[in-house]
Amino acid sequence: MDFNMKKLASDAGIFFTRAVQFTEEKFGQAEKTELDAHFENLLARADSTKNWTEKILRQTEVLLQPNPSARVEEFLYEKLDRKVPSRVTNGELLAQYMSEAASELGPTTPYGKTLIKVAEAEKRLGAAERDFIHTASINFLTPLRNFLEGDWKTISKERRLLQNRRLDLDACKARLKKAKAAEAKAASEQELRVAQTEFDRQAEVTRLLLEGISSTHVNHLRCLHEFVESQTTYYAQCYRHMLDLQKQLGSSQGAIFPGTFVGTTEPASPPLSSTSPTTTVATMPVEPSVAGMAPSGETALCLEEVAPPASGTRKARVLYDYEAADSSELALLADELITVYSLPGMDPDWLIGERGNKKGKVPVTYLELLS
Repeated sequence: MDFNMKKLASDAGIFFTRAVQFTEEKFGQAEKTELDAHFENLLARADSTKNWTEKILRQTEVLLQPNPSARVEEFLYEKLDRKVPSRVTNGELLAQYMSEAASELGPTTPYGKTLIKVAEAEKRLGAAERDFIHTASINFLTPLRNFLEGDWKTISKERRLLQNRRLDLDACKARLKKAKAAEAKAASEQELRVAQTEFDRQAEVTRLLLEGISSTHVNHLRCLHEFVESQTTYYAQCYRHMLDLQKQLGSSQGAIFPGTFVGTTEPASPPLSSTSPTTTVATMPVEPSVAGMAPSGETALCLEEVAPPASGTRKARVLYDYEAADSSELALLADELITVYSLPGMDPDWLIGERGNKKGKVPVTYLELLS
């Protein structure tokens, strides 16, 4: 193999000179060219951006994939530039087990029917989780990785070059101080001018890259907004899926299957009390007495005979579309305003809603009560 011995010797000499200069600076035996305060602030901001980007990236990966073995597997697939195989989510796996259990225990029994309904909801939750992970990976994780593996590596390379140029510059200054003869001084001054030019040029290149961190922050800000949007969409989907499931299964006391809950003697819709955990409904005005109310053992309301309280109704904004299950409920459209109030004996999860000449029960979770 053909080696350029002169270049090898020159590189070795430069490396040795830099090592000597660096060591003497550490022991306080040589002067060091200091960067200006603005440049130092740019360096500190760049280091802080890199460190926090790494931490946010790692923790987001943990959030999206809690299984460390799965994360290692995905990392290896990415490094090998191969497509990551599709993985069943925990919700989808739970749905599969529930469906199999229902088939074996009896799909026509109350327990089997409920297992099937819950399995369908869990399957939808798993699909929503899969979409969220995919969207967050593309819109949030990928830009962070691109910064660390692209822009930051370029910045680090230029910073190392700047460090070498500074060591060369300070070594030239030290040689100039030690030079005695006029010829030696002239040669040292020429080397110093060249070193100063190279240092200034490299400092400008590095400064421009460091100032580009501001653009990185803007890009990460946009990605962060997209991550929040995808997370909001995911949790909204989960919320709707669980509301639909709760609606299918009935109230939390098990009104749909009263015979399957041993020891449950409370009515499906207990009257409101001062100790009710649903504080939002507790603040609603309650009419002392309403003619035509169904007896405590019945769940149907005579809506035609129900009148709003004489004082204290409230306005509410609808958060999501809601389709009425029967004639006793009021269908809702997102962002519309309705009048709501509570009645004695009502389930705390429901209110009476009025819109024009229409009225009916509406779920509290679909509303934002206005003051």
